[in-house]
Amino acid sequence: MLGFITRPPHRFLSVLCPGLRIPQLSVLCAQPRPRAMAISSSSCELPLVAVCQVTSTPDKQQNFKTCAELVREAARLGACLAFLPEAFDFIARDPAETLHLSEPLGGKLLEEYTQLARECGLWLSLGGFHERGQDWEQTQKIYNCHVLLNSNGAVVATYRKTHLCDVEIPGQGPMCESNSTMPGPSLESPVSTPAGKIGLAVCYDMRFPELSLALAQAGAEILTYPSAFGSVTGPAHWEVLLRARAIETQCYVVAAAQCGRHHEKRASYGHSMVVDPWGTVVARCSEGPGLCLARIDLNYLRQLRQHLPVFQHRRPDLYGNLGHPLS
Repeated sequence: MLGFITRPPHRFLSVLCPGLRIPQLSVLCAQPRPRAMAISSSSCELPLVAVCQVTSTPDKQQNFKTCAELVREAARLGACLAFLPEAFDFIARDPAETLHLSEPLGGKLLEEYTQLARECGLWLSLGGFHERGQDWEQTQKIYNCHVLLNSNGAVVATYRKTHLCDVEIPGQGPMCESNSTMPGPSLESPVSTPAGKIGLAVCYDMRFPELSLALAQAGAEILTYPSAFGSVTGPAHWEVLLRARAIETQCYVVAAAQCGRHHEKRASYGHSMVVDPWGTVVARCSEGPGLCLARIDLNYLRQLRQHLPVFQHRRPDLYGNLGHPLS
């Protein structure tokens, strides 16, 4: 797996090596991996994905402008798929504003992203859209909906976040997502894309390994966790959880994140990244809005699963159907 980082668009490309940054230069840097599982194909033949990091605010049009700039940069750099974080559309000040700003999937904002995908000719992972579902009139609540668009702008999959973040973390402030959001009813089967088969999740879902195991057993090669982690849980848990999900499922993990201060009431940790199936962070964003890029090597993934066949060694007779494959 090769990875490099760019931030912000058009300013510089940096080598993804500890402690080393080279402005005004585009370089690829090989990451450590077991010697017997070295890359066998040319890196230029491997699909390139872009992971976008933004600071959403309640201003939906400004947020779209920022995201569109990153997506166009990703297309210019040759990515086949761009990942946007949870709440890419907006981050409101309170539940009432969240409900007011929300839209149905057939609304104006998603149409703009549909046109953007067609214009750029790449797939878009829209990591957490505030969706007014078909039950909006009855519930007056929304769904946190991960939408996947293909390069023609068609919606090929939707996953509604199943684990809602209702927590009180000292120093970070309370979060009660269920005040405005309904939990999704089911998981979505992995979707074939130009980068590989993608399993959809959202943020807090990463704390539940049963979900990632179910997606992996259903055929996922890439797990994606678009997020808006807080300033306390971020430094403590963000990278650890993402690397754990990659190692235990032997999948790539792609995590686009919100960063910085959204308004006077909320800030996010950032540190968007890509983790390979060995658990190595192969691309990461630095501080502030921008993007990082990584190549997905499915041959490497298959070799790793062959050499370390953990899914063949599971004992559901001892601990039940944790991560039971999707029906």
